[in-house]
Parts: sequence; C-alpha cells; structure tokens
Amino acid sequence: MSTVDDNTTKSIASGCKPLIAGNPTFSSITQRITEIVELEVKKTPKAWFIAFSITSTMTMIMSAMIGWLLWEGTGVWGLQNPAGWGWAIVNFVFWVGIGHAGTLISAILFLFRQKWRTSINRFAEAMTIFAVICAGMFPGIHVGRAWVAYWMFPLPNQMSMWPNFRSPLLWDVFAVGTYFTVSCLFWYVGLIPDLATLRDRATNKIRKIIYGIFSLGWRGGNRQWQHYEKAYLILAGIATPLVLSVHTVVSFDFAVGVVPGWHTTIFPPYFVAGAIFSGFAMVMTLAVIARKIYNLEDFITLNHLECMNKIMLVTGTMVGYAYACEFFIAWYGGNIYEQSIFINRAKGPYSWAYWTMVTCNVIVPQLFWFKKFRRNVPWMFVASILINVGMWFERFVITVTSLSQDFLPSSWDYFVPTIFDIGIFIGSFGLFLTLFLLFLRFLPMIAIAEVKGVIPQADPHYYEHHDEEKH
Repeated sequence: MSTVDDNTTKSIASGCKPLIAGNPTFSSITQRITEIVELEVKKTPKAWFIAFSITSTMTMIMSAMIGWLLWEGTGVWGLQNPAGWGWAIVNFVFWVGIGHAGTLISAILFLFRQKWRTSINRFAEAMTIFAVICAGMFPGIHVGRAWVAYWMFPLPNQMSMWPNFRSPLLWDVFAVGTYFTVSCLFWYVGLIPDLATLRDRATNKIRKIIYGIFSLGWRGGNRQWQHYEKAYLILAGIATPLVLSVHTVVSFDFAVGVVPGWHTTIFPPYFVAGAIFSGFAMVMTLAVIARKIYNLEDFITLNHLECMNKIMLVTGTMVGYAYACEFFIAWYGGNIYEQSIFINRAKGPYSWAYWTMVTCNVIVPQLFWFKKFRRNVPWMFVASILINVGMWFERFVITVTSLSQDFLPSSWDYFVPTIFDIGIFIGSFGLFLTLFLLFLRFLPMIAIAEVKGVIPQADPHYYEHHDEEKH
C-alpha cells in the first residue's frame, strides 16, 4: 500500500476532519465498494435496469440515424451554404471538453498531491474515456464518405496517398487518439489493484477468471507496489501535457481559419479552461447522483464537492474573462469584420444562444463565491447541468454564428437543425450513459486502494497517537 504524505499525519495530530467520513476501516472500505460490483445479476436494482433500458434505446435510435446518414449523406443534417459545419463539430468539441476533467483529476491533482481526488478520480477517468468515444464518433460521420475515414491515418496504401499534415482534421486525429490511448492506460493501471481485490473475493468461477486475467497476477507485494507507483507517476507526467495540448489542438480547428470570430490567439487557453470547466460540471452531475443512489456520502463528502465547485468557479471566471477579451480585441483591433460578428452574436439572430451561454457559464458559477451555495447539493447539481448547457451553446455560438454570416452577405443564412442533428446528439448521451452504467455495475467506481491510503489508519503513526490518547 502506498504511504500517505505529511498532510495526512498533520491532520491526525491536529484533529482535522479526515477525507473519508464515518471512520471506516480497511476491511469496511473494501466491503462497501465491492458489494456494489459483486451483486448477482438478478439482485441488480430495478432502477439500474430501467436506466440502462432508456440509455440503450437512445443509443440504438442514434445508431439507426447514423445508418440513414451514411446511406443518404450529410444532407440529412441542417448543413447548408455557408454553414457547412453544424452540430457534428459542435458535439465533437463538447464531448472532448467533457473528457478533460478525468485526466486533470487523475494526473495534475495527483502530481500536486491533492488527496481529495481519490474519491472521484476513478469514475472521472471512466467518464473521460466514454466522452472521448462519443467525441471520436462525430468527425468519422461528418467527413461524408465515412467508409474512407482511414485516409486520415498515415497508413501505407496502393494509391500512394498520404494525409495532409497541414489539415486541422488530421491534428485532431493524432491529438484525440493519443489522449484516448493514454487515458485508457492511466485508467487501467489504476484499476489493477482493485481488480485483484475483486478476483480474490470472487465466488463465481467466470468472474474469478476474468478479473484474474485483467489483474495481471497482482499480489500486492512490496516490489509490485514500487513498480505500480513508478508507472502511475510516469503516466501522470505523460497525461499532464495532454490536458493542455488536446483542446489546444481542437481550438486550432477554428483559430487557423480566417473566418471572423475564429482567427484569434486566445482560443487555446480559452478552450482548455472551458474544457476543464465543462468536464468538472459533468463529474459533479454524475457524482451527486451516484453518491445518493449508492449511499456513498461517506466517501464522496461535501468537502469533495466543495473542492470541485471551487475549481468550477475559477475556470468559469477564466471563461468569462475570455468572453470579455474577445469583445475588447474585436474593438481594439479595428477590424470591421471582427466587430460585426461579435455585435451580431450579442444582438443578431443568435443572440438568444449567446446570452444563454453567458448566463450559464459566467453568472451561474459566480454564486460559488458563497459557501452556502458551494455546499448546497441541490444547487450544485442544477448548476452543473446549467454549466454544460452553457458550454454546449458556447461551441454552437463559436461555430454557427461565424459561419452563417461570412464575408459574402449574399450567402448569409440561418442554420436550423433537423431531427437527425437532434437525434444523434441526444443519442450520444445515450451511448455515454450506457457505457457509464456498465462501468458502475461491473467495476469499482471508487479507487479502493487509493482511498485506503488517505484514511487516518494508513498513517504509520496512527496507532502511536491513539495509544498516547488512551494513556
């Protein structure tokens, strides 16, 4: 077991509240988290089956719509001249952003030794993988001829064709592909000790074999823990720059263009802050639901939720600052095209979307300055949903408002989504939630080994302090 740092020792000596409530023991932590996974199929709560039926139905409807899209072509979407990028690119950027919080919680907060991350990092990492799966689907179906999407990869072929490395679409393939690979590795390495725990506790032979294969012979020996911690640290170091680079590359899809409202150097930090903002909001939404349904209030406490709210407050303020900077630079730069596009966003036909974005992303998070809002579970749940509504509208405003009024007034038009735009977007939530429900059912949603490392009993001097108190 990895040792805890000095902060945990100090918290014991000073009488500060531990990160995990209820004064659990090592065995009670194992029992509490694994019992969710170890339930027999017939004893699975009916609510899980109802939710799974709904989300899987949404996924199947989306699959049918994608099938029709591939048969008929992208004309079934609301794409038109000049708005050749519609909801598909908006949804792609939205889902990539959702996937940012998991790596930030797992990698960056790990490197900064933020122990409160241990209760939420596992399902945040899972959420990252599922969100990137949803994101990767949209460029594949948006290219038109999806059956030749492999042309985006530098694969030797009989036509001697090679991808255009100056295309932002290709940058996305490499950035998102790398991010997905490292996120999967990071998630899996963290799971190994817990998979071994499930293997040792399994009473079903099939479960024992499956968990045994994926736990890679883990026995919890001293040398294995040393190798594990080194590997985890290295992966955290690799994943940290990816948190910054992936959404930077995604922002280049817009920033390298000459379209008014896109050609700006603020996009990389602006997109990264927005991605972390929306990702934490999604983690909050899922954490509030999971802790209530599975009675995990002792593991995911109000202190954990408050820490996430503080991060959302910071990143929301950064996003609001970026909105103000965009307007300032459009005015200060003296470019009439830039000025007109920003005035159009605030006062034009899409003003409803712009002010929805500002309200949800700038005004709503400011209430987290007050402690009573930061620790109010119903409010933080509503706020997290509103923030992701606002972040979707942000991507919509950036993409559609700039394209619908380009340099040629004769080609201006109003973008209207079709039932296929809406259906595939809603279906992507079905896919995301279906994968998440399967994860909750068959894998431990909280990192057992890491949570054990932050309880007071994990400190080598814990029993010395207790002996002193008794005497």
